[in-house]
Amino acid sequence: MNAMKIGDSVLISPDLTGFTQWTDGKVIEVENNPYNGVVIAAETNDRNVFFWQRDLFRNKQAEVCLL
Repeated sequence: MNAMKIGDSVLISPDLTGFTQWTDGKVIEVENNPYNGVVIAAETNDRNVFFWQRDLFRNKQAEVCLL
């Protein structure tokens, strides 16, 4: 899995947002938490902030399929 950094465009899991689909966001903080591992905080276009472990976020650049 690619390391995420501040400013990356991400997709946020519906398990975290409560929405029906993955939601676009932008990474605003990356924390190496000694208890939870890497924790990502991402902000959506409507200024909501979601944060949790890295596995609930997908890097949008990695999702592009080149045919």
